[in-house]
Amino acid sequence: MVWSLTGFAIAALVGTIAWRRGRSPGGFYDREVYGMDCAAHRRYAVASFVFAAYFAAVYARGLDTAAIAGLAVYALIALLYGTSFLRGASDE
Repeated sequence: MVWSLTGFAIAALVGTIAWRRGRSPGGFYDREVYGMDCAAHRRYAVASFVFAAYFAAVYARGLDTAAIAGLAVYALIALLYGTSFLRGASDE
């Protein structure tokens, strides 16, 4: 149960951050070098919200093994999102 709650919290947080970042154009490195335009941020937000729904469903059913597997997959997605615009953060 802890894994599904942790996954839900991380997915909801990353989804909210990605959704908010998708509303602004971003810096030079975001857009031009790494290709993180508004649409890319929104795609990560949608994927995060889908995983948040997955973790909520897994929690409701009490499937700990599925939560661990889902968290492993989502951790990779969140890591890719986090590293995709960190270099561009120094642009501003």
